[in-house]
Amino acid sequence: MRSWLCRSERFLRRERVLLGFKLGLVVWLIGVSGPGVAGAPAVMAWTVPPAMAQGAGKMAFAISSTSFSNSSDIPKKFTCDGADVSPEFSWTDPPPGTQSFALIADDPDAPSGTWTHWVLFDLPATTTSLAEAVSKVDQLPGGERQGRNDFRKIGYNGPCPPPGKPHRYVFKLYSLSSKLNLKPGASKQELEQAMEGLTLGSAEWMGTYRR
Repeated sequence: MRSWLCRSERFLRRERVLLGFKLGLVVWLIGVSGPGVAGAPAVMAWTVPPAMAQGAGKMAFAISSTSFSNSSDIPKKFTCDGADVSPEFSWTDPPPGTQSFALIADDPDAPSGTWTHWVLFDLPATTTSLAEAVSKVDQLPGGERQGRNDFRKIGYNGPCPPPGKPHRYVFKLYSLSSKLNLKPGASKQELEQAMEGLTLGSAEWMGTYRR
């Protein structure tokens, strides 16, 4: 009889331990899954990490410059107060299907509204950089073409703001799915119209300048 009672007590202790474990597991599952519909069984939630959802290791289209840091002051060399030559740029990881690039540089803080400083297009898809001091001609040796800026000149003309607060100068590079049927000397508006429906991606670099 005593032996049977001992076995019963051990059985009850084991059942209490199991019951406590099960209750703890249920509480943990509810905490992980968050509040749900009343009466619905708790389901453990699992979120895909962003890198996995978008493709681990996938890089974004990006532009950079050794001439000045992003969001920093533009040296006088690249402005109307200096040699007024174009800065160096390089870029990486253009979208698949890229057939050409175009670049627009403008000043959104100009008193009369956005002022265009550079219009460049039909850069070959194999291009990964622009050297400093691009020639101010309508067509470059690699087939690249330059448009007319708001100074009514071909090629690049740098920052030349009125005295006062700093102005921002945005260099925006576009990845396009084809070359453009545009003649040299095209305006920014003509370039933007030609790019409609062909833009695969874009990347920006910005500098500031004040006088």
